[in-house]
Amino acid sequence: MAEFVRCQVAVVGSGPGGAITAATLSARGFDVVMIEEGPYLKLDSCPPFSIEEMRQKYRCGGLNPALGAPNVPLVEARCVGGGSEINAGLYHRTPADILQLWRDPFKVQHLEETDLLPHFEACESALSVQLNPGGPTAPSLKMKIGAERLGWKTMEVPRWYKYAQIEAPGTRMTGRRQSMTETFIPSAQSAGCRLVPGVRAEKLTRARAHWRVHAVRQAEPFTIDADAVFVCCGAIETPALLRRSGIKKNVGNALALSPMIKVAAVFEDDVNGEYADIGAQQVKEFSPPISMGCSISSLPYLALATMDHLDGGIDLKRLWRRMSIYYAAIAGPNAGVVRNVPLSRAPLIRYSLRAEDMRDLATAVIYLCRLLFAAGATELYPGIAGTAVLRSEADLTRIPSELPRDRTNLTTVHLFSSCPMGQALDLTAVDSFGQVHGYKNLFVNDASLLCTAPGVNPQGSILALARRNALHFTKDL
Repeated sequence: MAEFVRCQVAVVGSGPGGAITAATLSARGFDVVMIEEGPYLKLDSCPPFSIEEMRQKYRCGGLNPALGAPNVPLVEARCVGGGSEINAGLYHRTPADILQLWRDPFKVQHLEETDLLPHFEACESALSVQLNPGGPTAPSLKMKIGAERLGWKTMEVPRWYKYAQIEAPGTRMTGRRQSMTETFIPSAQSAGCRLVPGVRAEKLTRARAHWRVHAVRQAEPFTIDADAVFVCCGAIETPALLRRSGIKKNVGNALALSPMIKVAAVFEDDVNGEYADIGAQQVKEFSPPISMGCSISSLPYLALATMDHLDGGIDLKRLWRRMSIYYAAIAGPNAGVVRNVPLSRAPLIRYSLRAEDMRDLATAVIYLCRLLFAAGATELYPGIAGTAVLRSEADLTRIPSELPRDRTNLTTVHLFSSCPMGQALDLTAVDSFGQVHGYKNLFVNDASLLCTAPGVNPQGSILALARRNALHFTKDL
């Protein structure tokens, strides 16, 4: 049965950008309807970082690729709460040099550190952003030891987590991730926001003074009439929706990623266990453009990370407790495009890595391997097909100075910049506060806004900017 809804503000998408937009506007008395294509699942509906979670909460089961040479598989959420429901909750404020880069040449206004500080502070308070009050995970400790032995800058990254009271000094504390379904979405609903999951937005049109969201719910039409629309579907689906609606200027033309390559390490002592978690230690010695950190190291992920080395006879069942996975990533260029394909719901994503990017990735993986050997690793398995197991620093000469496009396995969990913000009309799709150029009361308020890859985990930037933009819409800013 067709449904019709009327509201002041429609929010399309319920990830970090959409959730804080809905919470901020609802708390200030706006009648808000928020729709989400995916299902509403509790944070603990399945084990974190499990195959079941990939089936439940990931778009395309985590197998959606950006086509190029090499292809880069994308990890995107498709559920209420978006990426906050599947990530590690690692949190950074936007670095000052990145803010300066966005202010010029993109000409983003009101983007000084002092402008964003109250928004960072509000988000950090609402999400309980903090360091783990106990000791680090074993993989994190290995990364810290390796960095310190090499004299490299390293840090534990705060997370949006609530922890139980610490029982003993140095004890590793487990906690509950403060995802959107734990925080801003309940706050929005308490303030009157109507959340409707299982609704896919197909197109936006202008109806007199209103916007109309043409959507589908269980194969039936679902239409929203709203005074204003905030599109918060993520760096892929946001430009796809705008382009389906005939809005194309600088939309979906400048997608940026943070491509990463993984290395599985074997140590002499146990570093792995039954509880799947991601260590919060990161190495920032070479940032930007290179960063290094811990990855998911459950047995299924270890199997994926070592699939290029099956002929090496690695016995995962015997070794997995002594193994952990790490990543090296670069801040990739704005070299991707998002386009719709006739008769297909899935957008076509293309992303081109330059020769210099492949050289940066080679440098990054060599740095990571050096660090892991310094931390005591006895064997390393990089994500480069045809590369023999590495057992010492001398073996790093096997890694070419430019990674081979046909043998390198990359992935990314961070996507941005498909609708960059600013007043430079030749470069940007939306203005400094997210309003689409030339379209009154139509806003973008998610990772698409970020002008370039920020070089750090982006959730802090997304949340602060989304809150800032929502308050600007209400005239409270």
